[in-house]
Amino acid sequence: MSIWGKVIGGIAGFALGGPLGGLLGAVAGHSVDRMKEAEASLITDDCKYDDLDQNSRQVVFTAAVIALSAKMAKTDGRVTKDEIAAFKQVFHIPSHESASVARIWNEAKFEPSGYEPYANQIAQLFSGEQVVLEEILGALFHIAKADGLIHPAELELLRNIAIIFGFSSNAFERLKYIHIGEKVIDDPYRVLNIDHEASDEAVKAAYRKLIRENHPDKLMAQGVPQEFVDLANAKMATINAAYDRIEKQRGLK
Repeated sequence: MSIWGKVIGGIAGFALGGPLGGLLGAVAGHSVDRMKEAEASLITDDCKYDDLDQNSRQVVFTAAVIALSAKMAKTDGRVTKDEIAAFKQVFHIPSHESASVARIWNEAKFEPSGYEPYANQIAQLFSGEQVVLEEILGALFHIAKADGLIHPAELELLRNIAIIFGFSSNAFERLKYIHIGEKVIDDPYRVLNIDHEASDEAVKAAYRKLIRENHPDKLMAQGVPQEFVDLANAKMATINAAYDRIEKQRGLK
């Protein structure tokens, strides 16, 4: 079953507590109280990443991107067709499931609370899983730049979400550079998160670490659904391009 079948079918609503569970449960027609009464393995607010199986991690990841992208789409005061199209592009939603997924997005968009409850639950569930949280932010960057530019309010929201996720200001700037920087990489060292004075061995080690962390198979095991792997591949391409440039500059072998 695709990740959309799992989410739309209400499986996630019964398994997931907190604001994300409330969102999915409302769309599926289940009350939050009913979900809390379920005897199935409920993912509660104090649940940790290690408590989740791969299926649950992928459902939480998907719900996170839906909820936060819907909240972000409202920050510039409008929801454009480009933003909606980018949302569908990120998710690779089959046509027969598009309407149902749109219901979840609209529920999150019009739900009165802000983005903070969702971001806090995601930070709690994926505590210590920096790469997974980076992928969530990467999907949000993709949505934000869909209309050709990122509105200052959208960028501020992304920055605040990154803070909730535990990223430093420098880490956020690096992610912003990777996702919305110039097509020609002006500072490949920034992409690899190393200093210009780093030794050749440090450069190679940083590159290998990023490739290992961002490998599609590892990301899927950590909770990134197959439907999102294309975005991870784009990030890998940026990392490879940055290393290639440093490699040529230094004559590395």
